[in-house]
Amino acid sequence: MNLIKSWKKVFVSDLSNIIVELKETIPVPAVLFLEGEVGAGKTTFAKIFIDKEEVSSPSYSLINEHEQILHADLYRISDSKELIHLEIPMYIEEKEYFLIEWGERFHTAIERIIGDEFKYFVLKIEINQNPENSNSSRNYLLYKF
Repeated sequence: MNLIKSWKKVFVSDLSNIIVELKETIPVPAVLFLEGEVGAGKTTFAKIFIDKEEVSSPSYSLINEHEQILHADLYRISDSKELIHLEIPMYIEEKEYFLIEWGERFHTAIERIIGDEFKYFVLKIEINQNPENSNSSRNYLLYKF
């Protein structure tokens, strides 16, 4: 993986600007794996990226569609063989972005399912721990496979 861009000390209020830059940086169609520890802000990032009020975490449904964006949460998937049951090709047609939380470990299987029409990226989200402030900033590191 190659680091393309990074944003340091980002607060939630800054995410809209970061997302505009990110969309200008990566070509569509693109798969964007969202990686980070629990509570890092993967779903928050996805909600702002999708820019819809009704966006919820796909933790239980696994995949949600939002116009030109597909959003998945693969936290509960333990084996790449389970991806077949998600019927991803049925959802992915004409999508510009496929945001996948907890999906980097399945990169090879997903690329096999979707194909090379999509470009593949990883956005690593790191929490900047500040014991005096519960509203810690994040670092966002964008990599290309």
